[in-house]
Amino acid sequence: MKLRLVCVGKMSASYLRDAVEDYALRVQRYLPLEVVELKEEKTGGKNQPDLIRQKEGERILQRISSQDWVVVLDERGRLQDSVKLAKLVERHMLDGTQALTAVIGGAYGLSREVRQRADLELSLSPLTFTHQMARVLWLEQLYRSMTIIRNEPYHNA
Repeated sequence: MKLRLVCVGKMSASYLRDAVEDYALRVQRYLPLEVVELKEEKTGGKNQPDLIRQKEGERILQRISSQDWVVVLDERGRLQDSVKLAKLVERHMLDGTQALTAVIGGAYGLSREVRQRADLELSLSPLTFTHQMARVLWLEQLYRSMTIIRNEPYHNA
């Protein structure tokens, strides 16, 4: 199985870029990982968040295959603990899922069309994070999932 992360926006802070790089390398020890970084939409400005979500959503959907199993990270999504996430990842590995694709929207979130394409809407926390922080947290959770699946000592629960 291949892991893919489709996200809007660049990592602006070096410490976040370093964390993303570190966890991406850790995840790649277990499964192939592709990170697709899309430009933030500038059309419409802050006065038109719906237009921004729509345009970013169109670009996101172009990067998702019809065979992908899609998780969107959204504050309205379902909360799940790390062990349950690991079981979900493992199930897809065993079932032969071609690609598990996670989507992180930009500053204004995700369009309705992207959320409708999702097989699972997942929230990382009841707290609100920047889309850059969400990227770090998601990659860390993927790495944690792999160590749980392999019964390695990283996860101490």
